[in-house]
Amino acid sequence: MAEALVSLVMEQLTSILSEQTEAGVGLVMGIDREIQTLTDNFQAIRAVLEDAENRQVKENAVRDWLDKLKDVSYDIDDVLDEWNIAIRRLQLENEKASKDKRKEVCFFIPSYFFSPRQVLIRHDIAIKIKHLNQTLDHIAKGKNMFNFSSMMGSREVERSWTTSFTDEPEVYGRDQDKNMILNLLLSESSQGLISIPIISVVGMGGVGKTTLAQLVFNDDKVNAHFDIKIWVCVSNPFDEIRIAKAILESLKGEAPNLFELQNVLQHIHQCVKGKKFLLVLDDVWTEDPNSWKQLKGSLKAGSPQSRILVTTRKENVANIIGTTNLIPLGILSEEESWSLFSQVAFSGRTNEECKNLENIGMKVVHESKGLPLAIKTSASLLRSERNIKERQRVSDSGLLELEEIEKRLFPPLLLSYYDLSSILRKCFLYCAIFPKDENIEKDKLIKLWMAQGYLNVERENMELIGEKYFEDLVMRSFFQDFKRSESDGSISCKMHDIVHNFAQFASKNECCIVEDNGPKECGFCSKKTRHLMVIRKPLIPFTSCNNLKKLRSLFVEDALYREDVSNLSKLFDQMACLRTLEFGENSIQRLPREIKKLIHLRYLNLSKNDMIKELPETLCDLHNLQTLDVSYCTNLQKLPEGIGKLLNLRHLINDDTFNVSYMPKGMERLTCLRTLRKFVVSGSRNSYKACSLGCLKNLDLLQGSLFLRRLGNVTDIGEAKQAELKNKKNLLSLRLWFHKLEAKGMMNSDNEVVLEALQPPPSLELLYIFGYEGKTMSPKWLLCLTNLQMLELDGCVKCERLPSLGKLSSLKSLVINDMINLRKVGNEFLGLEIGGRSFSASFIAFPRLKYLEFVLMSNWEEWDYQIVGGGDFNIMPSLCHLKIRTCPKLKALPENLLQMTTLRTLEIGWCPLLGNSLQKETLRISHIPDVEIYPDSGPSDDDSESSTSSVAVDFAIENYQHGAF
Repeated sequence: MAEALVSLVMEQLTSILSEQTEAGVGLVMGIDREIQTLTDNFQAIRAVLEDAENRQVKENAVRDWLDKLKDVSYDIDDVLDEWNIAIRRLQLENEKASKDKRKEVCFFIPSYFFSPRQVLIRHDIAIKIKHLNQTLDHIAKGKNMFNFSSMMGSREVERSWTTSFTDEPEVYGRDQDKNMILNLLLSESSQGLISIPIISVVGMGGVGKTTLAQLVFNDDKVNAHFDIKIWVCVSNPFDEIRIAKAILESLKGEAPNLFELQNVLQHIHQCVKGKKFLLVLDDVWTEDPNSWKQLKGSLKAGSPQSRILVTTRKENVANIIGTTNLIPLGILSEEESWSLFSQVAFSGRTNEECKNLENIGMKVVHESKGLPLAIKTSASLLRSERNIKERQRVSDSGLLELEEIEKRLFPPLLLSYYDLSSILRKCFLYCAIFPKDENIEKDKLIKLWMAQGYLNVERENMELIGEKYFEDLVMRSFFQDFKRSESDGSISCKMHDIVHNFAQFASKNECCIVEDNGPKECGFCSKKTRHLMVIRKPLIPFTSCNNLKKLRSLFVEDALYREDVSNLSKLFDQMACLRTLEFGENSIQRLPREIKKLIHLRYLNLSKNDMIKELPETLCDLHNLQTLDVSYCTNLQKLPEGIGKLLNLRHLINDDTFNVSYMPKGMERLTCLRTLRKFVVSGSRNSYKACSLGCLKNLDLLQGSLFLRRLGNVTDIGEAKQAELKNKKNLLSLRLWFHKLEAKGMMNSDNEVVLEALQPPPSLELLYIFGYEGKTMSPKWLLCLTNLQMLELDGCVKCERLPSLGKLSSLKSLVINDMINLRKVGNEFLGLEIGGRSFSASFIAFPRLKYLEFVLMSNWEEWDYQIVGGGDFNIMPSLCHLKIRTCPKLKALPENLLQMTTLRTLEIGWCPLLGNSLQKETLRISHIPDVEIYPDSGPSDDDSESSTSSVAVDFAIENYQHGAF
């Protein structure tokens, strides 16, 4: 962990030196020498850090040395961040001064040389650097007493070398996995295989991959099927010569006296030629594809019925070696876990002893969360304790007794941990801040990593780097239980409890989670704690806690007690180093002005605090702020007027801030924005302090979802054109809300012209248009949206005909709601010309549409097509779900729809004419598996169509997000 921290500080130092040079900011006299000494010391320390971190597990003195190094590194990082902030403030002041005509006379002289305040700041930074450099110099000299090795290479972690033999009398919970592998091993190969099939078993350390491979390797059917069986423990590093010799030794029954890889591979080639062999490569780590090429080439001479079975913790390894069948190995069920525990803990015991152990055993099994290694380790501990009290002590202290952690349970996890890069270790260890069993949102986690400076390798692409880091941890089985949100498609996951315990252990308690139950628990935060999560009870304010000075993250969750503003002001005085601050639901009433003291703050989450009505203007002094989340702050009236000063803001998450009526001027300066969930077009009342729709022009980095609200207030078409939505290439979802704020009688916008001007990028996947008041909806750009998958037209009450949506080749879900002026749906809907014209070419209308819904079409009478001629036409060939509700005048459906074999569900609600017609001719729809026809009368007052439509949209979104489309 210290290795990653030192690297981050050095990157920060290099970046700041570069920025201050570009800004023309001079250093205080004599500081150049200090910076050089600082750099030299860090370089000398970094050269031995790998050996130091390896030895800290067994040497307390080394561990203490590393702790001191981490402390001073954090302090140096804070000072460098202050320096960076000072540079940015100077740049802003100089930019402002250069625009002031009164200072044109002295324009050639940098204005900050005349600022006593800035000179004082720079002097203060210089003093801090000198002081910290002395501390670092002492630590750098202290390293010599340990005789660290400066050789770079793999960690010297003890590895257990596996064999094909197992002493397990019985293996529980793996019958299905075993049978699946056996079927793959014993099945006949397809003709024409280019290479031997490879079966890879992938899972986290301790889940039982090797045990399962041993079970299969020793199966009687496998023994009878293969001519040769070979077991090789590969481990890390991947030694081609050693592995090749091990294979050859198994083939010949003796150790080969060969030294060149080429000679060994030639002998392997001859030995396997035409033979049916099974090769097990256990514990594979390497991700270098070149490591496999020559070995795989020598094995191709074997029979096509040969098989290679691989076990690995890394899914990427399985992909690289050309796996033909991947088997993810999960945890055991509660019942299977109990059987395994009983096998180990109850062996050789009397029935009475077993009964006395049952309560303790059930607790242990529950805590093990289905991980076989944890179950066997815990059961072994209980088995070795002959005294019942001692057994209870082991159980009450939890699974993870420190002395047993290092001996039994954590070594397999250490192997996975040390296989990570230094920065990935930091990212992984940060996850210890989340409580056990908590869903970890991927996007939020990436923003938190970003706030701690872990993703600064490429500042422009930090989010992409975070995505890669997350995927790397997923591939190594550090996360599990993945879920996709039905509302917005976001991905969440969990950490296994044992992995979580390991992360807490490896982070040396830098991450702390506490439940604040009263005054006694308030001293929980040690001086070493850097990241704190407080799960409070409604008894006392957490601001009475001490040791908050060095905190870099503070999360306040599940708070029923709303923190007093004065308490928060005192809190901010203590937490000068904070990078991340999150207040849970309804935990604060107001954000105090003292927020400006948190100059290092990069992530501020105030979501679901519905008592907050406004944000202080001092918030805009946080020049480092990257993420501001005010979503679901339903009483928030406005954003701060100076928001344009937050030049580093990348994510403004403002969903469901219903009472915000305009966006402040200056937002056009936020060119780093990737996320802007909602933009509200101001009415004339706030026009003097609001930015126009045109300020979106400069925000070309926007991605994900954008909601443009109250477009009815747009009276200047130039504003809509200036927004240049078409240049937002990473925008995937666009919601256009045409209702306006102004009172009746005010000037109306020309909705048709505005819609035409708001041309989205061709990458768009979801489009929602609400409250559109044009008679036609035919923007030129609509049919150019070749990636559009979901479309909803809602409340377009003046539209008299539908656009030619049948030409949208990627459309999978379509909802038409509350289009009361529509009377007929015909050829124009399909994208065919009207008038009975003959067609000779083939045409597919709605080629990928799966979900179609019409709701609240009170004047819709006819739905039919007029197709004449010899053309080859296909209409909605993929349609699975059709829903029609509250269309009282609609008499019939197109014949081709009723004949479709793809249709799985048909729902007709409150459509008396259509419903009666279909009920009289049930044979026409008997082939549809799920048919539901509601009563003839319309919905009751309590059953609003808007909610009905939203349910349908949610259903469509759910299917879309889960890949059903």
